[in-house]
Amino acid sequence: MKFEEAMERIEEIVQKLESGELELEESISLFEEGMKLIRECERMLEEAERKVEILVQNGDELKGEPFEP
Repeated sequence: MKFEEAMERIEEIVQKLESGELELEESISLFEEGMKLIRECERMLEEAERKVEILVQNGDELKGEPFEP
């Protein structure tokens, strides 16, 4: 799953949970799915950050620098 797709699904889950119209079991199931997606998104962001660090150049040599948004 792509990052954008995961974020869209997380948004859907949040909307459903906030509606208050779900039964407890469905709420728990959606919460678990959302947490898994959040961990996956965090992993993807960390991987992207590592790639950015590798690509930062300083002069003629590649130099890893921390990514700051």
